[in-house]
Amino acid sequence: MNNPMIKAEKLTRKFGDFTAVDHISFEVGAGEIFGFLGANGAGKTTAMRMLTGLLVPTEGEATVAGYDVYEQPEQIKKRIGYMSQKFSLYEDLTVRENIRLYGGIYDLGDQQIKQKSDELVNMLGMKELQNKMIGSLPLGWKQKLAFSVALLHEPDIVFLDEPTGGVDPITRRQFWEQIYKVAEEGTTVFVTTHYMDEAEYCDRVSIMVDGNIDALDTPAGLKEQFDADDIEEVFIRLARGAERGE
Repeated sequence: MNNPMIKAEKLTRKFGDFTAVDHISFEVGAGEIFGFLGANGAGKTTAMRMLTGLLVPTEGEATVAGYDVYEQPEQIKKRIGYMSQKFSLYEDLTVRENIRLYGGIYDLGDQQIKQKSDELVNMLGMKELQNKMIGSLPLGWKQKLAFSVALLHEPDIVFLDEPTGGVDPITRRQFWEQIYKVAEEGTTVFVTTHYMDEAEYCDRVSIMVDGNIDALDTPAGLKEQFDADDIEEVFIRLARGAERGE
């Protein structure tokens, strides 16, 4: 892969005697939707926090958008968008105030922030809700806004940490339509999930089990490799193999 947007080589994170992420290696290309699949506690979020400059690795190497995770975490943060499991929005601020706040954090000018705010509320159909407190909005609206805010500064890469947790199937589908759109426009998408069906929406999928990447391929490639009907069956086989120490 020429000039990967994300590159990890034997990336490791330990907490005392516990190894949360164990020497994982992979690359992600520009405009790719890369899925990090695994059960809760598999190490997905820890790996993402290292790649976003929020957590220093114990061992290994990694670059994001060409910047080193050890030496250049601040440059990485300027080139990425990040949406956490909790959507990162301030409940006691309005829709428009949240957009303005993050515009300032991303160092956008006042005119840019006003323009982006107008564009976002119109695009999301939130004009009637723009002066409502975030805490009063349904989860699906919060999710859509949080994703859009993560893209406010037009980053090269957006990291999404289990972004569809707790929402209904229709909202999940709409969210993935948003992901497809930004990927088509050239943004690299790195998404963690424990929903097996969402792996089918990714260009490639890595499956983490107990801190290790046990499989990495396209969804079709994984199903062929494991002679499985779906990704859930692949994951179950890997998890059972790990339990047996295989």
